[in-house]
Amino acid sequence: MSSTEAQKRGKKNLACSLSIAATSKQTIGLMGGSFNPAHSGHRLISELAIKRLGLNKVWWLVSPQNPLKPSAGMANIKKRVQNAVKMSRNPKIKVMTIESFLDTRYTSDLLKILSKRFSSTRFIWIMGADNLLQFSEWKNWEEITSLVRIAIFDRPNFSLKSLAADMPRRFSGNRLREREGLLLKYRKPPAWIFFHSNLSHISATKIRSQIKTNGIGD
Repeated sequence: MSSTEAQKRGKKNLACSLSIAATSKQTIGLMGGSFNPAHSGHRLISELAIKRLGLNKVWWLVSPQNPLKPSAGMANIKKRVQNAVKMSRNPKIKVMTIESFLDTRYTSDLLKILSKRFSSTRFIWIMGADNLLQFSEWKNWEEITSLVRIAIFDRPNFSLKSLAADMPRRFSGNRLREREGLLLKYRKPPAWIFFHSNLSHISATKIRSQIKTNGIGD
């Protein structure tokens, strides 16, 4: 199969997945990131989200290039997608290249398109507490809170710092209690929840360092 044919098939499969979401009242978790590389921490958060938020699926949205991260050391998207598929290991976790398909760069632009096209689907944005710390640096971050419900999962040593960040303080009145996770999908944005969990210390940065040190991977 040529690269052009593979690209067409990939876009067809993605369009099919998007169509299914558009025609059903599912609750789908969205986890955006570079996935450079995907690791067990991503899967752990996804599986916790499926259980505690009552999700039908989690989409791993592999970004072509995160505007807040340097391009140096970034593997090409094909390799990152292949790695993410291998790491997902759960039929409810789907690896997607929506940003490439829709030609969007910023989360706010992507969410506007998704919420408009798939009004019957309930989306919940999933992220770690480390990302919450820099959430106010995202383009149109306040608009994002009006477009999608948000679930934050604790990362080691980030609880206090992240909960003192701009978003939690600005939208403190829209926070659900931890035991109300299954109710989040029924709330209109802005609505968010923070889960205190003893999550993995694994990070993509550490994995890349190990790969470089051990001389494996490329």
